[in-house]
Parts: sequence; C-alpha cells; structure tokens
Amino acid sequence: MIGDSANFSSAGRTQWGWIAVAVFILLILPAAFDTSTATLLAIWALFALSLGLMWGYAGILSFGHAAYFGLGAYTYAITSMNMGESTAAWILAIILPAFVAALMGSMMFYGRISDVYMGVISLVFSLILAKFMGATAGEVYQIGGTRLGGFNGIPAFPIINLPGDPSVPIFGTAFYYLVIFCLIFCYLISRWILSSAFGRILLGIRENEARIELLGYDAAAYKTGIFSISAAMAGMAGCLYASWAEIVTPALFGLGQSVEVIIWVIAGGLGTLMGPVIGAGLLGSLKLLLGSQTYIDNSLVIGTILVLVVLILPRGLLPTLMGWRRQSEQRSVRRAGNKSMRRRKSSAHSQK
Repeated sequence: MIGDSANFSSAGRTQWGWIAVAVFILLILPAAFDTSTATLLAIWALFALSLGLMWGYAGILSFGHAAYFGLGAYTYAITSMNMGESTAAWILAIILPAFVAALMGSMMFYGRISDVYMGVISLVFSLILAKFMGATAGEVYQIGGTRLGGFNGIPAFPIINLPGDPSVPIFGTAFYYLVIFCLIFCYLISRWILSSAFGRILLGIRENEARIELLGYDAAAYKTGIFSISAAMAGMAGCLYASWAEIVTPALFGLGQSVEVIIWVIAGGLGTLMGPVIGAGLLGSLKLLLGSQTYIDNSLVIGTILVLVVLILPRGLLPTLMGWRRQSEQRSVRRAGNKSMRRRKSSAHSQK
C-alpha cells in the first residue's frame, strides 16, 4: 500500500513537472519566435487540446473537427463586424459551436451510429460547411451588414478588445498572453473534468460502453456532453485565430485542417492532455518552417513524420518519454533495493 502511494505521488510529481516545463516554454516562446508565430502555435495547441480531450478520454474521433474551429472563427467575424466590438462575439463564438455539437452529438449518439459512420458524418458536415461558405460570394449572402464573401472570406473585422471597450484592442504580446491564458484555462478545466465523476464515467465509456450502460448511466448523454465541451474549446481556438489572422475563409472548414489536428494529437500522444499541445507546437513549427521554402512538399514531410511516429513511437511522443522515465525510476529503485539487501546480508554475516 505504501509502495502504491509512493508510485502515485511520483507519477503526480512527474506530471506536474511536465506541466511546469510546458508553461515555462510557452511563456518564453516569443523569445524564440516572433510574437505572431508564437501566438499561432498556441492557438493550434488549444485546437489540438480540444480534440485530444474528446478522443483520448472518451474514445470519440471526429474527422471533421475543423467544423467547430471554423464556426467559432466565422461567428466571431460576423458578430464583431455587426456589433463593432468583440465582447458578445467572443461569447457567441464559444456557445454556437457547442450548441451545434450538442445537436449533432444527440443525433449520432442516441441514434446508435457506429464510430466509423460517426467519423464519416463529422467529416461530411465539415466539408458541407466549407462548400456552402465558398458559394456565398453574392451580395444576397450576408448576415446583418456583413457579406460572407465566398472563397474570399470576411476580412477587416474588429479584433478582440478589452471587454466592453472597443477603443482598447488587444494585439501583439498582450494578445499572445491572452491566448496562453485561454490555453492554460482550458487545460485546467480539462484536468478538472477528468478528475470528476463525469470524467471517470467517460473513461469507462471509452473502455466498455455496454458495461457503463448496464450500470445505469446514459452513455449517449455523457458523450454528447464531452462532444459539446470539445467543440466549445475548438470554437474558442477559432475565435482567437480569427482575431490573429484578421480574415476568415472557407479553408478553415477544410479537410486539411481536420487532418492536421488529428496528426498533432497522434504524434503528441493520445490519451494525454499535454501530448496534443506538444504535438501541435512541434509539428506546427515544422509546418511553418517548411512553408517558407519550395523544395519539399509540406504534406509529404508531415505524412512521413506521422508514419515514423506510428512505427517508432506508437503511443506518441509524451507517453513514450514518460514511459522511459518510469522505467528509469524503477531501475533506480531496484538497484537501491539490491544494494540495501546486500548491506543487510553483509551485516548479518559480520555479526555471525
């Protein structure tokens, strides 16, 4: 029992150690990159965290998670342009994706749709949104006074400002730390969810949904709940992206956006919260680096990295590193135990 407590305490210290390192890296990231690039990487990390929470801990994979990222971005752009400031736009950009996900989730989970078909439906939904938004170039397509713009998107809308005060926009380094605050807040909320009874039931659903239902829990309701929470986080990431880019286009709903976030989660480590954040940071940096040259195809390199990760690090980067550390600690404990045993034997022999 004492050994189990010690192992748990050691695991907890290790996990908080990784968190401290990650926070430190995030805080000094503008020193390694320009502020704009560091902000984009942090937004991608938040997007990856949203999928990692749902997929890693509830076993729900959405092939069209970009739908909620794009909804958050477009909702922010349309609302902020109509209202002239960002306070209501920020809130609506989180609520609307969560509401849409609740509707989609209710239909899929209560309809007993299999995981494969659910993935296809989520992908088709995202592609439909991309196709629809791309076909809204005419003057007739507008919400309030905002034209949707078709493939050209919506440019020149107000960026995020101090709540209730549009005369104080948040940009540059201040905006970066706002994004970091949102990322840390969502991470802590995710940890709280997973440590709650709700989170433990989600883990049970991931492992054996039928058994959870036999215990009397409404698995579809729990899955719909985590789907909505994940979509809200993705919408927040989309809102922040819109304010960063100052333009939104139908490409935000595209297949490439959905595939990229899946790769980030796999590479960083499925079944962890910090893994998707690390995966998004590393592969996002590589994507930006490759984007500045024309000799190597960006998609080819990212695809090759995914294959190598699956073959060499099938659990992902972070779980593999944590596994190596645990093995090293266990070897150290065994060596210390062996030395202690040898000393006791030596002492016993000397007394004889």
